[in-house]
Amino acid sequence: MSTVFIALQTNDDTRPIIGAILEDNPHARLNEQPAMVKIDAEGRLVVRRSSIEERIGRDFDLQELHINLISLSGNIDESDDELTLSWGA
Repeated sequence: MSTVFIALQTNDDTRPIIGAILEDNPHARLNEQPAMVKIDAEGRLVVRRSSIEERIGRDFDLQELHINLISLSGNIDESDDELTLSWGA
């Protein structure tokens, strides 16, 4: 398996997003830098709109991720409800 990742700016807007991603992906590893957070996972990483909404207490459009997105790695499968990064099938 190969590692996928998502890197986000570190700020008040991304903290609940990061928490939701880590909760939904217990196999993921958090790598904190001074102005950035990188979340690595073997094979697959899922970002769920519903998990983020629970944490922020409002509707969330996954396109809002792009405001604070620095980089990502993996094949992207995106719907209104989930963004999945993966390698292979």
